[in-house]
Amino acid sequence: MATAIYLEHYLDSIENLPCELQRNFTLMRDLDNRTEEKKAEIDKLAEEYILNVKNLASEQRVDHLQKIQNAYSKCKEFSDDKVQLAMQTYEMVDKHIRRLDADLARFENELKEKLEVSGYESAEGRNVKKAETREKRGSRGRAKKGSDEDSPKKKKMKSPDLSDALLPMQPSDVLDMPVDPNEPTYCLCHQVSYGEMIGCDNPDCPIEWFHFACVDLTTKPKGKWFCPRCTQDRKKK
Repeated sequence: MATAIYLEHYLDSIENLPCELQRNFTLMRDLDNRTEEKKAEIDKLAEEYILNVKNLASEQRVDHLQKIQNAYSKCKEFSDDKVQLAMQTYEMVDKHIRRLDADLARFENELKEKLEVSGYESAEGRNVKKAETREKRGSRGRAKKGSDEDSPKKKKMKSPDLSDALLPMQPSDVLDMPVDPNEPTYCLCHQVSYGEMIGCDNPDCPIEWFHFACVDLTTKPKGKWFCPRCTQDRKKK
């Protein structure tokens, strides 16, 4: 019965997961197509600039190079959005995996408790029957009063501590376990990727990706963004 309840709740929780995954994958494919179109536009602009650079005035050169730069920026924006979608998709699936692990841990603990209690009750019943048999055999030559006083039925049997027999593992222990010990870490907190993240625009940044909360961000800033470490290094220069 408990198994059916756990399974029913888990299936309810993942009911919308296929649709959400399909939506994210569709958006990622659309971003791929837009990125490829923008790359083709960059190639075309670069080719036109190379062919006509000698005949272009200074202002025209600047305008043409600005168009190429804008196209590159748009291409990078599409790529960043795709990375964000990929991380959201990973987190979405990972959340359900962690919940499944927690449910399995709870179910195993409940099953162990039932087995321990069932085994204890069976052993207790056998001990009571044996004691009753010995009592009947020993009371044949004694008075009924003495037999009642010495009966083990009048003695309270001490039950063993079942908590000592159970495993100490709790569902929270499973949630705190790393999903993949080989997964790379990011950010100033040196944790794995999760939630909203932003990339540092410094190509030489040793960390590259940061969690929004760790760098005091709630939304993606416009234009270029540099992490606190790279910002300090730029100020020193």
